[in-house]
Amino acid sequence: MAQFEAVIGLEIHAELQTASKMFCACPVVDTTQAAPNSAVCPVCSGMPGVLPVVNRRAVEYALRVALALECTVAPISIFARKNYFYPDLPKGYQISQYEQPLARNGMLTFRTSSGEKRIRIRRVHLEEDAGKLTHRGQNGSSYTLIDLNRAGVPLLEIVSEPDLRSAEEVRTFAVALRDILRYLEVNSGGMEKGLIRIEPNISMRQAGEVELGTRTEIKNLNSFRALERSVAFEIERQSEMLRNGKLISQETMGWDETRQVTVPQRSKEEAHDYRYFPEPDLPPLVIEPQWISKIESTLPELPLEKYDRFQAEYGLSDYDTQLLVQDWPVADYFENVVAHQVDPKSAANWITGELFSLMNQVGIDIKHIAVSPEQLAQLLQLISSGEINLTSAKTVLAEMFASGGNAAEIISSQGLRQISDSSQVSELVQTVLSENPEPVVAYLAGKETVQNWLFGQVMRAAKGQANPEIVQRELKHQLTKLQASDTVRDPNVS
Repeated sequence: MAQFEAVIGLEIHAELQTASKMFCACPVVDTTQAAPNSAVCPVCSGMPGVLPVVNRRAVEYALRVALALECTVAPISIFARKNYFYPDLPKGYQISQYEQPLARNGMLTFRTSSGEKRIRIRRVHLEEDAGKLTHRGQNGSSYTLIDLNRAGVPLLEIVSEPDLRSAEEVRTFAVALRDILRYLEVNSGGMEKGLIRIEPNISMRQAGEVELGTRTEIKNLNSFRALERSVAFEIERQSEMLRNGKLISQETMGWDETRQVTVPQRSKEEAHDYRYFPEPDLPPLVIEPQWISKIESTLPELPLEKYDRFQAEYGLSDYDTQLLVQDWPVADYFENVVAHQVDPKSAANWITGELFSLMNQVGIDIKHIAVSPEQLAQLLQLISSGEINLTSAKTVLAEMFASGGNAAEIISSQGLRQISDSSQVSELVQTVLSENPEPVVAYLAGKETVQNWLFGQVMRAAKGQANPEIVQRELKHQLTKLQASDTVRDPNVS
């Protein structure tokens, strides 16, 4: 049976988080919150006689991405009209770039389960987004609502070469690119709001062949889950057709989330279908070398670089490192905690564990929490010094998260200081043993697991504030003494 190889390239559309639109002064608004058609003017609504003006900040953001992806920036690029007629495109054409894009020939390196992989970037170019359609009703009473708030929003298109070979690689590549966009602060990464939309192009060929097969394109995927599942489905669908001697049609596909299948939408367009020609209302976009150098000097440490440094500098596990570097404010928060002489592993555990859990419960990110890095560092230092145990520390962190309070003050006001005095612990253990003769007899008879239950009773008696290590040590000591003296008798024996 013939073995087939998937050949996959991606087109990624990312909205740039500028204050205004690509060619007019209308504000960029959250289309899930703003009233429909409340951020629209004659330019972005396609009225006759209006003139577009390029948004300088959008070009700057696009250059940041192009340089981060190791692209060659064109000194002169041209905007073009991409003609197609659709209700959410009020002009009847989209201002985009085609023959002379902003940047070409880049590279994105990312980690996969089998090691690092480098994927070539074909082009990075600017364009404007279309509006949003909402379909209502059914059959004869169906209608469509058009919201032009999104029309004209700066859109960056990033096109990879067909270097990807599996659904897993596709997802990992997309996540890595999303992380870079967030690090560069040009896009928030909100895929659920349509701020990043991904369109994979998939073809199959026999293993070992060089010639590409007929490709299909899956349109407008806005979640990594949908991206991975749709690519996996399309790979299997095309492979099955080829095994049965059927031909693949070049089509644009949609993803049916309910049925978990791809569905044909229309035949795949080629460039000539769009009748590209230079936009007559915009001059060539000239990028000065000095501007490129200035932008390049402001680029942050990118996720893969930060990953390698965290591994080398802090000795963290692969899992912890990935969680920390995924979002630069989290990585920055972690480093600020560690700067206060806190053990890196302990800081990573508390941030990715308890702190992430609290953040998820209320739905906020680390930039908006009430617990500063200095406050978390103080709490971890109190744990390390034995002032408070882990159980109480979780209570303290929850209170800090809710009120922004100081760890030491919360511990003092709520009486949560850890009991480490050996005489106090000895009394607690002695009381628990005397009040629970049957479990003690069971332990002395060889049921050693009872010790765990007794430990729990001591901690309960101490309201969770006793030092667990001292409790375990004292409990073992007193049980060993009882074994030696055999002073505890079975209460059921007269």
